[in-house]
Amino acid sequence: MAVMGSSLGGFYATWLAARRGCKAVLLNPAIDPARDLAKYIGEQTAWHDPSERFHFEPEFVDELRALEVGPMPHPERVWALIAKGDEVLDWREMTARYPGSHQVVMEGGDHAISNFETYLPQVLEFIDLQPAP
Repeated sequence: MAVMGSSLGGFYATWLAARRGCKAVLLNPAIDPARDLAKYIGEQTAWHDPSERFHFEPEFVDELRALEVGPMPHPERVWALIAKGDEVLDWREMTARYPGSHQVVMEGGDHAISNFETYLPQVLEFIDLQPAP
């Protein structure tokens, strides 16, 4: 079993990998979403459709805090792809969060990791999958 997540999904993948002891591939993972999202409590607009509105509850921040994990019990089972050019998250926090884990820190890049296909062979190798011929 392996999990993979990007941004907030990377935070969730970290929690699951710590609980299950499985491998995790993290793509620009959120490090402290409770801290970062607390300022958005209240009514918000959806990023993909500004006419769509939703309410972000304080309880959601509490739920994120409850999922925080300390040091990874098996850092060698984590592979992180971190872009120094991430416009949302600080690459220094990401690298500091996963000591002892394999990290690919790319110059430039962006939060979406627009060139992800470049790294796909490394991801597949890390999770013991081979690309289709």
